[in-house]
Amino acid sequence: MGVCVKTVVFDLDGTLADTSGDLIAAANVCFRQMGAGDVLDPGADAGIALRGARAMLNRGLTKLGRPQEEAVVDAYYPVLLEAYAADIDRHTYLYPGAMEAVAALKADGYLCAICTNKPERLALELLGRLGILDEFGAMLGADTLSVRKPDPEHLLETARRAGGHPEKCLLIGDSDTDRKTARAAGVPSVLVTFGPAGGDMAALEPEALLHDYAHLPALVTDLIGGARA
Repeated sequence: MGVCVKTVVFDLDGTLADTSGDLIAAANVCFRQMGAGDVLDPGADAGIALRGARAMLNRGLTKLGRPQEEAVVDAYYPVLLEAYAADIDRHTYLYPGAMEAVAALKADGYLCAICTNKPERLALELLGRLGILDEFGAMLGADTLSVRKPDPEHLLETARRAGGHPEKCLLIGDSDTDRKTARAAGVPSVLVTFGPAGGDMAALEPEALLHDYAHLPALVTDLIGGARA
């Protein structure tokens, strides 16, 4: 039997789990401290939530007629992160079938790992709260390395740390950042269509779109072949 070298690497926010509700809540803590109330809406602003803390702060400030106030964003960025850390899993949920797909991939011999632009400590905390941290062979956050997505080294090092060959991996994501990362690394990408920005994924022309996690194992085999070299 050959050695398992192929790795399926997952983004976290908007790919494995919908974290937008807790992210929006943390951003609104900042806007309440500014005296503006709850500026961001959990429904309408879910897509921007999955682009990170600074994106949320910028969106809220723009809504308030205060665009490009980078000093304010810098000041409230740590406030948002602490508010999020204090209440990280109240509204967050795993997408249906996500962990069943991970289990099926592992049973087929693939390695599974996470590469996220969420700060490492927050990603580890959330995965622990969700009870799934031990299901992945590696987890690299935004500050694990000196680079982050879309730098391809973030993805390639994730595959290495999981025990796989970096050139034999595939990235599951939900954004143009994930698409750019995979393209720069020279590996396939699969973008999910069930996240807040799902309707925008086809225009990014990934190697495949994923509408339901039940279809992921077959897609992986089609794109990178069987798990054993």
